[in-house]
Amino acid sequence: MSAAVIERKWHTTAEVAEMLGFGLSKTKMLVLTGEIRSVKIGRNRRILPAWVDEYVERCAAEAERWSA
Repeated sequence: MSAAVIERKWHTTAEVAEMLGFGLSKTKMLVLTGEIRSVKIGRNRRILPAWVDEYVERCAAEAERWSA
């Protein structure tokens, strides 16, 4: 019998901060300004993994544009 691995569908702001190597305050500011999309569920903010990827891709594209 194999154990099922359940992947989390949402991340907290703190988890995203850890993933990006940012502080919690910076990550919260990115969420509040809309640079990282999020959804409010009750009193908490949740972020889809795809939205984190979108932010990273946007930052990378912007860095490439400035270095060209």
